[in-house]
Amino acid sequence: MATIVGGFGRDAVVRDRGFFLIMALAISATVVAGFTLQLVAGRSSFASPWWVHVHGITFMGWLAIYVAQNVLVYRNDIALHRRLGRFAAGYVGWMVLVGLSVNTLAAINHRIPPFFEINVFLVMDWLTVLVFAGLTWAGVRMRHRTDWHRRLMLCAAIMIMTPGAGRLLPLPLLGTWIIWSIWLIMLVYIGVAVTYDLVTRGKVHPAYFWGFGAITLATALMRPLAFTPPMLAITAALTG
Repeated sequence: MATIVGGFGRDAVVRDRGFFLIMALAISATVVAGFTLQLVAGRSSFASPWWVHVHGITFMGWLAIYVAQNVLVYRNDIALHRRLGRFAAGYVGWMVLVGLSVNTLAAINHRIPPFFEINVFLVMDWLTVLVFAGLTWAGVRMRHRTDWHRRLMLCAAIMIMTPGAGRLLPLPLLGTWIIWSIWLIMLVYIGVAVTYDLVTRGKVHPAYFWGFGAITLATALMRPLAFTPPMLAITAALTG
C-alpha cells in the first residue's frame, strides 16, 4: 500500500513530480529547438550586439533554473529547492529589467523583424515578460500550497517559452495572426496539463484558470494596446 502523505498516496506524489519535470523538459526542448532552427537556417547568428547575448543568456538561464527546480523536487531535495527558489525569485526581477530593456533597444536600433509591426512587437514582448513575472511571483507566494505553486510556475514557464516556440512557426506568413498562432502553441501545453489533471484528479485545478486566463487576456490585449495613441507615440519616439 502506498504511504499516505498529506492526503495523497506516495505513488501519486512521485507521479506528479515526474509529470511536472517532463513538462519542464518539454518546454526547454521547445525553446532550444526554436532558436536552433533559426541558427541552422541562417536567420540568426552570434554576430549580435552584446545586449542581445545578455538577453539570451538571462532567459536561457531561467529555463535551466526551472528544470533544476523540478529535478530537485523529483529527487525530494526540498531544502535545496527552497534555497534555489529564493535566488530564482530575485532572478525574475533581473529578467524583467533585461526583457524590457532589450526589446526597447531592439526598436531603437531597428533590429525588429520586418514582418512585425513595431508597436505590436513591443507590446507583445513587454506583456509577455510582465505576465511571466506576475505568474512566477504569484507561484512563489503560493509556495506553501504545492498544488497551486507548481501549476502557476508551469503557466509562467509556458508564457516565457513563446519567443522560442514562435521561431518554429512560419511567422512571415501569418500576418496579423502571429500572436494568436503563438497562443495556440501555449494552448497545446496547457491542454496536456489540464488533461493530466482530469485523468489523475478528476477535475481541472483552478490555478490553470487563473494562469492561462491571464495569458489569454494578455494575448487578447496585445494588438488593441499596441494601437493606442500613447503606444504609437512611444513607438515613434523610439524609432524616430
